[in-house]
Amino acid sequence: MNVSVFGIGYVGLVQGAALAEVGHNVLCVDVDAAKVQALNDGSLPIYEPGLKSLVRDNHHSGRLQFGSDLAAAVRHGDVLLIAVGTPPDEDGSADLKHVLSVARTIGEHLRGEQIIVDKSTVPVGTADRVRECISAILGESGRGALTFDVVSNPEFLKEGCAVDDCMRPDRIIIGTDSPRAEALMRELYEPFNRNREKIIVMDVRSAELTKYAANCMLATKISFMNEMAGLAEKLGADIEMVRHGIGSDPRIGYQFIYPGIGYGGSCFPKDVRALIHAAHGVDIDARLLRAVESRNNEQKSTLFHKIAEHFNGALEGKTFALWGLSFKPNTDDMREAPSRVLMEALWRAGASVQAFDPKAMEQAQQLYGPRDDLTLAGTKEAALKNADALVIVTEWQAFRAPDFELLARQLKNPLIFDGRNLFDPQRLSARGFTYISVGRPTCAAEAQDLAS
Repeated sequence: MNVSVFGIGYVGLVQGAALAEVGHNVLCVDVDAAKVQALNDGSLPIYEPGLKSLVRDNHHSGRLQFGSDLAAAVRHGDVLLIAVGTPPDEDGSADLKHVLSVARTIGEHLRGEQIIVDKSTVPVGTADRVRECISAILGESGRGALTFDVVSNPEFLKEGCAVDDCMRPDRIIIGTDSPRAEALMRELYEPFNRNREKIIVMDVRSAELTKYAANCMLATKISFMNEMAGLAEKLGADIEMVRHGIGSDPRIGYQFIYPGIGYGGSCFPKDVRALIHAAHGVDIDARLLRAVESRNNEQKSTLFHKIAEHFNGALEGKTFALWGLSFKPNTDDMREAPSRVLMEALWRAGASVQAFDPKAMEQAQQLYGPRDDLTLAGTKEAALKNADALVIVTEWQAFRAPDFELLARQLKNPLIFDGRNLFDPQRLSARGFTYISVGRPTCAAEAQDLAS
């Protein structure tokens, strides 16, 4: 099947490569000519495990092509996937200018009997707007007799696992009331649907809401656990024990109940705000979602408050080793990352940061450029040298079993602030560290008091 993907961002690139991998003929297009040229030269704009080889192999085979000619892409595809960005407006709503721009281009060059697929995360009612936009252009050009369908097919990709999510999806949501569109979409996804029936067909508006509801539900679980972590600290409980206790209940499960320092990235923050805005537009007060967002915003400052309290507010001139910059492991994405909130708060307090991340160093350089109070270290060990404390922000595998003897030698004080609860507090205390984590009692070093 010939497939065109409009937008070579995170969703478009991964989905396009996955479709090419199973044999479809995929053309991905983008208005960013530099990005297209880089992809044709073998360079990817994002880091995602397994994606580089997937793109390279299918590009070399000819099944995956990259270009800037949007009109050619409209003519090429039996299925036209809109996967452009929907950045938040100032009021929190999703900005549909890129989606509607692609819709206008499709209307200008449509050849008929094609399926237009909203793959971007879009508000309820977007498919109607896309359909109206295309129909208006067809009418103005005297081609109103051409037939087409607009389908909602939201993505459910997790950064760091996106390739696997595409190749082995747990569900495929198709929003349409057209039997012809449903049949074509089933054909498109048949290679991913052989193990068991994963396709769920529903009306368009329900499909559009499903995407927001899913992300907001997961964000709610995270914020709930972070609120419980704060309560555990005040009551003298251990949130990790609580997590095991409630996670064993199959109605709750273990996923997305890890306490920490808040969620970030391109999806959860934006989608929570967008659904709050959508609710407001139909006179619904989304009190729960507003609380989720508020809790998350507060949680991102948790580590800074712990650091400031430990040093009695005297942070000027201090240096902190920071492990982790990306908002989660296995990605280089720093959009709305807790690391940014922490670093900027430390800088305002007069402290310096020596940071390391396995994949996000280039992103950090682009975001902050050269500055005297930020050192981007070449290794996690180099970030430790002469720092007053280690701060763990992202739970990369490379941080889970460090050389604690080396940590003690490199740091000025054997002091760790852990925003991801990677270590056992008693074990760290026995090694002579003061260990401050989230939702658990502070374990002071057995050998000495390091608060001064």
